[in-house]
Amino acid sequence: MLEHLHRHTALLAAVSALAGVALTAPTTAIAVTPHPHASAGQAPAIRELPEPPDAVKARELLRGLVVADENDVPDYSRSKFPHWITQYGTCDTREVVLQRDGQDVVQDDQCRATSGTWYSEYDGRTITSASGIDIDHIVPLKEAWRSGASEWTTNKRRAFANDLTSSQLIAVSAGSNRSKGDKDPGNWRPPLESYHCTYSRAWISVKSDYALTANQSEVDALSQMLDTCNT
Repeated sequence: MLEHLHRHTALLAAVSALAGVALTAPTTAIAVTPHPHASAGQAPAIRELPEPPDAVKARELLRGLVVADENDVPDYSRSKFPHWITQYGTCDTREVVLQRDGQDVVQDDQCRATSGTWYSEYDGRTITSASGIDIDHIVPLKEAWRSGASEWTTNKRRAFANDLTSSQLIAVSAGSNRSKGDKDPGNWRPPLESYHCTYSRAWISVKSDYALTANQSEVDALSQMLDTCNT
């Protein structure tokens, strides 16, 4: 999981332990707690993002990435990466991440976050309204498109854009996310240097998981960011 989750998310029970748990769906706003419950057959309301590999493993994965110039394939569109998809009940991917990354999150009966507090790891801002939060793809969709995703099926692009099992999605301030845009680490890094270690480990793990390429300036920047893991 990304480092900030340790502050406010308890270790989840194994999914198998949740089979058969059945609760009545709420009809009014509820406060989300770190203990996930869902109706039978549904996914837990809160998921933990897997810990990115440590710096040693990340360097190994970085060396394994294919280094190539970005392929500026035409016809990119965000619609080719369908999101946000329904994860369970009325909860889509955005709402799941808002739950997971926030504190004291309150949802209405449509799973929309009506209040809560979110700490943006990119720039250190504390946000008290879900409208001020973006769910960032660590590896942006257009960056993925230029690095190999243009050759994927729509189903694979959908899975990438809604991936809750890799270190790919994080709730951050809208301003920091829009500053980042589709830039790779050669052109953008989180303003908070203290987050460079985690950010580089997450980026590398996602690129490795999906066999995406990396250009040389990206690789150099990631290596420099990994150096901060030792400070």
